[in-house]
Amino acid sequence: MLLIFIRHQLQAAGRAYADLEDLIYSDDFGKPSYNLDIPERREVLDALFHQRDFNDPNADESSLIMLQRYEDMTSEFPEELREPHILLMFKYWLTRRVGVIDIQSGSDDYAYAIFEAMNDRGRPLSPTDMLKAYLLAKLDDPNSRQKANLAWKQQVQRLHALDGEPDPERDAKFISAWLRAQHAESIRLRTAGAENKDWELIGSTFNRWVRDNKAKLGLGNPSDHERLIYSGFIRYARVYEQIIQAQDTFTKGLDSVFYNAHNAFTWQPTILLAPIRDGDDEEVVRKKLLVTATYLDVWLIRRVVNYIRIGYSTVQYAMYLLVTEIRRKPLEELVAILIERLQKDDVTLSGAKDGERRGIRDLRLNQFSKRYMFHVLARLSSHVETASDMPNRFPEFVCRSSDDPYDIEHVWADRFEDHKQEFPSKEEFHEFRDYLGGLLLLPSSFNRSFQDLSYEDKLQHYSAQNLLARTLKQGCYANNPRFIRYVEQSGHPFRPYAHFTKAEQLERRELYHQLAEEIWNPKRLIGEANL
Repeated sequence: MLLIFIRHQLQAAGRAYADLEDLIYSDDFGKPSYNLDIPERREVLDALFHQRDFNDPNADESSLIMLQRYEDMTSEFPEELREPHILLMFKYWLTRRVGVIDIQSGSDDYAYAIFEAMNDRGRPLSPTDMLKAYLLAKLDDPNSRQKANLAWKQQVQRLHALDGEPDPERDAKFISAWLRAQHAESIRLRTAGAENKDWELIGSTFNRWVRDNKAKLGLGNPSDHERLIYSGFIRYARVYEQIIQAQDTFTKGLDSVFYNAHNAFTWQPTILLAPIRDGDDEEVVRKKLLVTATYLDVWLIRRVVNYIRIGYSTVQYAMYLLVTEIRRKPLEELVAILIERLQKDDVTLSGAKDGERRGIRDLRLNQFSKRYMFHVLARLSSHVETASDMPNRFPEFVCRSSDDPYDIEHVWADRFEDHKQEFPSKEEFHEFRDYLGGLLLLPSSFNRSFQDLSYEDKLQHYSAQNLLARTLKQGCYANNPRFIRYVEQSGHPFRPYAHFTKAEQLERRELYHQLAEEIWNPKRLIGEANL
């Protein structure tokens, strides 16, 4: 294109340009052909060479890009080089001092290897680019290749722009999650110097992993590559979009996805893609996402209330085992597997089987638990309201961008002198003050205004707060039929407190434990799957 551009400039200036034509095309017995003769590009090259408009509505993406780059060339070519005598010297320099290397490949595999290392954009290709190139290289039919390329590009653009928050790495994050969820069959041994396996390789260089495991993936002929593009990449990308949207925006019918995202559980998309399989309709997909996310919700909360870490690296091996166990399972079997896992779990809300952890009854506010305590209080508060036929306000409780965000509120003011008769030391008072049973979730403005008041003085102000806070006050138990019905049906020990001593906090702690057992009950999975 640069040679064509210089030719036109020299021709307009009346300078010699004939030697450029031999570099642009050759004459074979009176039939000219471009030296770089690609059938799909002839039409656009003809338009550029003969200075005609190019208006083909069916032009492929590469032809349109060529046209755009030529237009960039005409507008951006340096003015100082446009002077006829300087342009002529530039032509001589270009044709005599610049070499172009022709690299030929004897097979698609070699061509792919070259494409991995070199590209026309002058920067390293992303793993997504290289995976696309490998899959498209096997498509012999130009129309099929063009269609698949367009579908791939549009899907990548959808991923990048998902939820109005551009993320240029989201395509790679999705592909890693998809391939791990659906195809990883091995993981590195947990010993020093162990070799990376499927799980790790997919997470770092998934493009090479696909190429090295083409037999495992059933890749061979063009139809196999089309299948992986349409039934694999695009199909699972649409489910991934659903997961990301439910993580970012509270979605009825996918509630647990939002809950796990609030707990910053980054393995969630990978785990949720695992049970999806060909033939699942939209409702089956939704149910699988929900029951799997609900399993994760229960599994995660059991651990955090027992002070067990759930960080990315800490749970990686456990997540690999989970993925391989639930991969492409029918809905009914999926639910059975997940419930059995929870029944056999060594960790519950009441503690761990080793006897060293006491579960939610022993949950206190500290540096480790603060973020999870906030989540637990938001879930307890929203659950009491939804069980009383009120809207689910969990998104409101955890929203940090509101004008008056919610914060953790201590029922007791930080005044040891008010509780000297119950606690022999200030340290024991502060320890007891931080237990879950002595905490609420209230707007930060409330905390600022009333946190230093005694319980008896601040009690009247709870009337305008969430239902869980209002249950401390006598007035909550009058003219509140839906809440009263929930109390009677559940049997939970709700009651008002005129005073809030150590004994009352222990009672409240037991109430919270019972609410937690109701919220994080494994039987939820059966109801959510409608089995």
